[in-house]
Amino acid sequence: EVKVVESGGGLVHPGGSLRLSCEASGFSNSVLSMNWFRQAPGKERELVAGIFPVSGTTNYADSVKGRFTISRGNGRNTAYLEMNNLKPEDTAMYICCARTTNDYWGQGTQVTVSS
Repeated sequence: EVKVVESGGGLVHPGGSLRLSCEASGFSNSVLSMNWFRQAPGKERELVAGIFPVSGTTNYADSVKGRFTISRGNGRNTAYLEMNNLKPEDTAMYICCARTTNDYWGQGTQVTVSS
C-alpha cells in the first residue's frame, strides 16, 4: 500500500520559519520526483517546489525562490521543505506528491502565517 505522509505544519508569525517533512512508502516502481504543492481557500493548487532524488535537481515557484529550499532525505522517498521569511500569502494547505508513472498525494499539512 502506497502511503504519503506530511508533517511539520503550524502557525507562525510573518518572517518566521517552518520545516515540512514528507515520507512516501509502498512503491513498486521508482519514485521519479518528490514535490510540494499548496492550495489556499478559493485558489487553485500550485506547485511550490520539486526535487529529482537521483540527480538532486530542484525547481521552485517564482513566489518562493530564495525563501524556500527543498531537499531529500537519506532515502529516495523522503523530502523536506525548509520555509524561511514566511509571508501571510504563504498560508495554505501544503501537500506532498510523489511521482512515479502516477501521482500519489498525501493528506496535507496546514501552514498559517499570521500575526
